[in-house]
Amino acid sequence: MQRKGLIISLTIIVGILMVSMGVFLQQDSILSIVKKANIQGLDIKNLTASLNVSAKDKEEKVKPVFTEVEMEVTPSSIVIPPRIEVYEKMTLEEVAMQLDKSLKNDIAGKGMVIAAKSIELGVDPFVAAAIMMHETGCGQSQCSSIARNCYNFGGQKGSGCGMYKRYNSIDEGLEGIINNLYKNYYSMGLNTIEKIAPKYAESTTWASKVTWYVNKIKSA
Repeated sequence: MQRKGLIISLTIIVGILMVSMGVFLQQDSILSIVKKANIQGLDIKNLTASLNVSAKDKEEKVKPVFTEVEMEVTPSSIVIPPRIEVYEKMTLEEVAMQLDKSLKNDIAGKGMVIAAKSIELGVDPFVAAAIMMHETGCGQSQCSSIARNCYNFGGQKGSGCGMYKRYNSIDEGLEGIINNLYKNYYSMGLNTIEKIAPKYAESTTWASKVTWYVNKIKSA
């Protein structure tokens, strides 16, 4: 009887120990699960935050940037100068360009000198240039020796170059013939080729030859 009671007691004690160990192991498992859950929760939270930041960065990158640009406005005070026509519906520059098409040799490129002085004095620039070209040959071939050596482009009589007047430069010689046309012809009412011819030259064909040069200049 005593032995049987001892076995029963031991069995009870072993059962109690096993129950205690089961409870302990269950509590440990619960703690482990909670810890894991907490760790996983933190990871998920951090991952969500990272995704939100990444999405925000992408939005900021693709967000268009608008820059204000100031448009230039032409001030109302700026006034475009009107077109000033000085001869046969041409401006001074256009007259010079037209003359330059026909001027050759020593007087090539001197259209502005002739145009400016002629318009200043009221002399027809095409007639002045035509007389120069006829008198010196500068419109066709080599300029005459009087033109090349004395810068006399109109055949004016004077001194310094035999019986002809001498000038100090090409520009001075070009302006000299225009001054002569104004002083001795235009100011006296002799303002056409036909009126100039009898006084300017003895040749009866002078007027027609000068007229030919005028037409050549106009059609160039």
